Amino acid sequence: METDKAVPGFERLVPRESQLEVIAGDLMFGEGPVYNSRTGEFFWVDIIGDTIWKWQRGVGREVVVRPSYKADGLTFDRQGRLVVAGWAWRRVWRREHDGSIKTLCAEWKGMPLNSPNDIVCKSDGAIYFTDPSGALNNVEMHGEDVQRYLDFHGVFRIGADGKTSLVVEDFTYPNGLAFSPDESLLYINDTRENLIKVYEVQGDGSLKNGRLFAKLEGPEAGVADGMKVDVEGNVYCTGPAGIHVFAPDGGLLGRLLIPGHTTNLGFGDADWQSLYITTYTSLFRVQMGIAGLPVTFDD
Repeated sequence: METDKAVPGFERLVPRESQLEVIAGDLMFGEGPVYNSRTGEFFWVDIIGDTIWKWQRGVGREVVVRPSYKADGLTFDRQGRLVVAGWAWRRVWRREHDGSIKTLCAEWKGMPLNSPNDIVCKSDGAIYFTDPSGALNNVEMHGEDVQRYLDFHGVFRIGADGKTSLVVEDFTYPNGLAFSPDESLLYINDTRENLIKVYEVQGDGSLKNGRLFAKLEGPEAGVADGMKVDVEGNVYCTGPAGIHVFAPDGGLLGRLLIPGHTTNLGFGDADWQSLYITTYTSLFRVQMGIAGLPVTFDD
């Protein structure tokens, strides 16, 4: 695995002998990677291809939902149901175990959402999602209604009771988000500003004391987009040249150099030490030295 800007010891996280494995190479806009530990299947989306896919070693690749309403971010809730940031459909929705679709949130104070982008589920069942307006002006990625109704790009929380609240509204373009290992912190990145902010998570699910965590530097192609955290609290974020890895104090540990424009990433496999990486055109897999935070289900 090719890396650069690495501090001493970075090979403990990214072993030098690791190689990029190509899982899919015919995508039009790869996104939303997430692993299902119950089934051993890895899920991702092709936004422009209008499909949610899954892949399993020894089985191969299968369609999960098509059309997907040009879905974007994916996660699983505590019951193992696929929860989707419905980019062009302008809603957050859930795929039930029987395959039916349930809308969880489509508006804020009576006005349609912008275009939900990334999504994460907390251990108490609450769902957090970012809502920039990118789907309204991206060719081949928008739905029928491209009118913008909200005058801000927010971050929202859907509580376990189904009620939606606005937790952040001062971003230029919020995108990826991820919790720290103990869920006391929520990292949110900004694509336009190419930075990551971090917030303290309160007992009621609200956020406070937002501060700059890190800037993503580099002249290469790539922006702050997808983001994940490992078991040690290191933060992995897409950016120029591929994936930037930051220590819990915000210091850069190194970069993984990925061919193409990297869009998102997700840990997976039984040991959670495989890193799956989406680009515009491909889905890659690389073996890491430590595990990412698992997506866990209630027993």
